[in-house]
Amino acid sequence: MADRAPRTLVDTASLDDLVASVLANPGLRAKADIALVGEVLGGTDWVAGPGDDGAVLSGGTVACGEAMFPPFVRADPRGAGFAAVLTNVNDLAAMGAEPLGIVDTVVGTEATARAALAGMREASELFQVPIVGGHLTIHDGEPAISAFGIGTTPRALSVTRAAEGQSLVVAAALDGEMRPDFPFFPAFGARGDRCPGDVRLLPALADEGLVVAAKDISMAGLVGSLAMLLEPTGLGVTVDVDAVPCPLGVPLVRWFNCFPSYGFLLCVPPGREAECVGAFEARDLAAAVVGTLDGSGELALERDGERALVLRIDEFTVTGLPH
Repeated sequence: MADRAPRTLVDTASLDDLVASVLANPGLRAKADIALVGEVLGGTDWVAGPGDDGAVLSGGTVACGEAMFPPFVRADPRGAGFAAVLTNVNDLAAMGAEPLGIVDTVVGTEATARAALAGMREASELFQVPIVGGHLTIHDGEPAISAFGIGTTPRALSVTRAAEGQSLVVAAALDGEMRPDFPFFPAFGARGDRCPGDVRLLPALADEGLVVAAKDISMAGLVGSLAMLLEPTGLGVTVDVDAVPCPLGVPLVRWFNCFPSYGFLLCVPPGREAECVGAFEARDLAAAVVGTLDGSGELALERDGERALVLRIDEFTVTGLPH
């Protein structure tokens, strides 16, 4: 097991409190709406999916897309524009893909559109991913922002390749501070010009076989995103809470339920954990083994010898996608 991660000075949340918080996370509950896709489109697997962060097309091309949360767009269109690029870059990374370009759609007033596009340009320059096209509609109604990413991978990561005995590694950038208004932990400001290499590390690890399946930690939080990773295979895991990399001063209840700007769940073949963790540490990113995938179908948390069941994969609808 890797060294213990940076921890809050005082964290009084009990294991039961932590379980209750992740089950109450609206980001996790919202994922169940994705079942509508399967109901309408049927059992399409989108090439080895569904359940992955992107679709793998011929020739190793990966495509993905994200729509921004409307209240976020209204409150901070520039931040939402930045996040539209960021989320696609992370989704591509979770597929083991190097980002090639972003296509965007923006609907809103001229002021909203300017702010959103400025945020997209900032993220595009920071992550060195060009915006290659898009669509703009100026109107006075409700604003909307979406973006779509294209990347390429020599060896796609897929949640369908998760298997018993693989180690679960959590990797994250711990530089930064939690936003007070949204459950978002931005680290890109502190990472600066390291960001392009950070997101391109996962394709390199995928190519070397150090990671075989992955998912980025999204608005569903760490545990909710983990449930999404396990859902297609029905596997289980018990997560060692104290092994999870966590920023100093951030309560576990908040950290386990936020969207970090750089946070990934990785399935690593047995015996290759040190190489995987070391690759992140070499970039001053935090990473640690937090559990081992098993056939129990149970997602649980443990701390100080106590274990608490969060959910059973076969009883809890995460996305409801056919598999």
